[in-house]
Amino acid sequence: MSEAGIQPDAAMKLLGPLTDLVAKAGLAILAVDRAAMDVSGKPDGSPVTAADLAADGVIAEGLARLAASVFTLSEETCARGLPGGQRSYFLIDPLDGTKEFIAGRDEFTVNIALLTDGVPLLGVVGAPALGQIWRGVVGAGAERLTLDHSGAIVGAATAIHSRRMPEHAPCVVAVSRSHGDPATAAFIDRRPGAVRQAIGSALKFCRVAEGSADIYPRLAPTHAWDVAAGHAVVVAAGGCVTDSRGQPLSFGETRGDFIIPEFIAWGDPAAAPRSARA
Repeated sequence: MSEAGIQPDAAMKLLGPLTDLVAKAGLAILAVDRAAMDVSGKPDGSPVTAADLAADGVIAEGLARLAASVFTLSEETCARGLPGGQRSYFLIDPLDGTKEFIAGRDEFTVNIALLTDGVPLLGVVGAPALGQIWRGVVGAGAERLTLDHSGAIVGAATAIHSRRMPEHAPCVVAVSRSHGDPATAAFIDRRPGAVRQAIGSALKFCRVAEGSADIYPRLAPTHAWDVAAGHAVVVAAGGCVTDSRGQPLSFGETRGDFIIPEFIAWGDPAAAPRSARA
């Protein structure tokens, strides 16, 4: 399946099972006692916990059952890199917002993305402590679901759409709670009256996708697995994600480092630099 590249119709068939998998991984995270868990450091200085590893194990096992022929790359297994010839692959962050999780906050997520030809096609972002999942397939729309304490979906999914940039009110900018940088601050300062909304993890993408925020800029390096699922949800909801010049993002396949130097998620594509709309 990965040799031909997964297309939207096939991605739609995976959306339900992947949603269930994100919910299951979320339950594995919530089962970890934050007060008693060990916290280790990775070579890059970022933390990793038993919850990261538990969610990663759940997702790895689930994807092996659902789509064994599709390569999976996770934050926890990124050292092995991406083999050549993979037109489609899963990109996973089993616990995005580990710092928020360690701090006892609820703004952490489970992120699963499916990329084809270097572009996020499908994204599922679950916030287990909030009981919500956002998901979308590019070209087929995006939606939000509510979960109960057992991880089961409650009620019908709600279709979500990003919104047009407000003309007569300040824009709402989703900003990182834990990772500020001068370039991002300057970008926001150039928008008079912009309202900063501090949020952890990939929830910032979800706020843009559902229309409660207008922009999510990060003009400093981050990893592809932090971005890919949210990227797909925003685009599926009608927005776009670019670099500061309006160019499409590269997810690091050619460089092999999976670093994204910068990005801006726009709820309104018309507000992005012109090259993003060419």
